[in-house]
Amino acid sequence: MTFQSKTRILQFTTVSIPDSLRKLRFPPWVLFYCGDISLLRKPMLTIIGSREMNSYARWLVEESVMHLKDRFVLVSGLAKGVDGYVHTMAIQGGHTIAVIGSGLDIHYPYENEHLYQQLQKTDLILSEYPSGTGVRKHHFPWRNRILAALGESVIVIAAKIRSGTMCTVNEAISLDKEIYVFPHLYRSEQGMGCNKLIADGAQILYDTIQIKEMIPKKMIEKNQNFFRLFLEKEFLHKEERT
Repeated sequence: MTFQSKTRILQFTTVSIPDSLRKLRFPPWVLFYCGDISLLRKPMLTIIGSREMNSYARWLVEESVMHLKDRFVLVSGLAKGVDGYVHTMAIQGGHTIAVIGSGLDIHYPYENEHLYQQLQKTDLILSEYPSGTGVRKHHFPWRNRILAALGESVIVIAAKIRSGTMCTVNEAISLDKEIYVFPHLYRSEQGMGCNKLIADGAQILYDTIQIKEMIPKKMIEKNQNFFRLFLEKEFLHKEERT
């Protein structure tokens, strides 16, 4: 575990920078961080959603995180609502990475102060912005591209048609990431973005088994290699017998 309670700098030339960030059209040249930097080397999955979290979205977060936190480090934006709740649930037996749009010493929103204190001790907080940099509206689209890049895929809990969540999804699509989306009621303002994504071809999440079957790519590749070697050995044995 590589833990730092103070702000440290991760440069683009450092091997610790995940390859997924290098694939961005505008990769971050510097990342400031607090916490366990080794989490960047583990399988990651991004979960995002609306700042206005209703009871349905809350339940979807609980359902998702409960079945994913043992296999993935869960990435989100430490914002009010869904993002903050993803981190809250993930640290209960798992790990999480928060990507923020201000300096690491600027704790916004204040209601997530307890998460800032906790994550820098046990998990990881990332930012492109140096200490003292305040919250600015134009920072968040840049933050969102990092959220999109870090996860192997993206799960959308809730989203309005025009929202930062949809911006993150667009970044993820440009990176050829799989997008998984929960359906919402007809004309639900908080879920209309989700329903549109499904209509546009995103993967719909309709059963818990789908979440349980999400496996890190490295594990899939390992199983595929094992199966390939097994078939090769079986073929050789059959050739020897004949």
